[in-house]
Amino acid sequence: MKFGIAGAGFSGAVLARELAEAGHSAVVYDSRDHIAGNCHTERDPDTGIMIHRYGPHIFHTGNERVWDYVNGFGTMQPYNHRVRSTVGGRVYLLPVNLLTINQLFGTTLNPAEAKEFIAEQADDSIDEPRNFEEQALKMMGRRLYEAFFEGYTRKQWGLPPTQIPASVLKRLPLRFNYDDSYFNHPYQAIPRDGYTAIVANILDHPSIEVRLSTPYTPAEHDDYDHSIWTGPLDAWFDYRHGRLGYRTLDFEEIRAEGDFQGCSVMNYGDLDVPFTRISEHKHFAPWEEHEGTVAFREFSRLAEEDDIPYYPIRLADDRTLLDQYLQAAAEEPRVTFAGRLGTYRYMDMDVTIAEALSAADQIKSAIAGGEKIPALFNN
Repeated sequence: MKFGIAGAGFSGAVLARELAEAGHSAVVYDSRDHIAGNCHTERDPDTGIMIHRYGPHIFHTGNERVWDYVNGFGTMQPYNHRVRSTVGGRVYLLPVNLLTINQLFGTTLNPAEAKEFIAEQADDSIDEPRNFEEQALKMMGRRLYEAFFEGYTRKQWGLPPTQIPASVLKRLPLRFNYDDSYFNHPYQAIPRDGYTAIVANILDHPSIEVRLSTPYTPAEHDDYDHSIWTGPLDAWFDYRHGRLGYRTLDFEEIRAEGDFQGCSVMNYGDLDVPFTRISEHKHFAPWEEHEGTVAFREFSRLAEEDDIPYYPIRLADDRTLLDQYLQAAAEEPRVTFAGRLGTYRYMDMDVTIAEALSAADQIKSAIAGGEKIPALFNN
């Protein structure tokens, strides 16, 4: 079969490669002038630093298949992500761990004492948290929540934490030791040559053609046996039911000599600081040395029509609208919707790759069995 694939990020690239390896052909389109989507990396011409053009991306996973897969297309350098947070004129460690607790409360608690102390801070009147704020109050109490999560969350999502799902906070750990590694996964790394090089190697197959600066439209759809859409779900339907909500990011560049902030990411939890964090990109490649430095302040806001969508908001108010699009997607002939934007879900890179591999397995199985190719996966 001949597949038309919209989007040259990880979802589109992995699906194209898996289908090409199975004997099919694919033409991959992207409206931007580069591959790798929001994971795109490039060398800064002045400093030589590898820049994560659309914000930091740290690869972390416990999925053996995904880990083996990405290592088949490039060298993954071990990288342990650590984050700091400036709140109230002081710097703390994140995620919240034993040192964070002792710093904030001015204590010298050991792990057992800290567990008991935080249990006393937590709001045990909350049985089933209905939103982000209730999840935080039940998990850690008001002071930790207000210091590290309330202001940052309001800036990141542009909404009161009472309107944000509890599941958003459940992704973050609360530790009672001094471990300050941001992720718990056994495999944590960044590609030595950047994510774009990994995606380029995935797309390097004689049965794959890539067309950049070329949007995928219904006219292209007519040229293929089947389409795979990894762009915004509502965009495929020309927003017929209205626009789904997305957050986007604006970046303010900082250039300096030496070391600007001493770490890769510094969060800013205070509401009177307009940006959410500063990322200094030389620290994402500690195996390299650079005299200069490049950092970016990140400002989060609601995406408008011409903005690059980063995060599907997916709140309760969007559910009715989303259900309309999911129903339309399920009924759309010869189209499969995939990836973070195509299924309107927040997913880390490893989950994106895992779902693309699984989707490719199901597509190949459907073709072999003469069955209809599924329109949606795991939504």
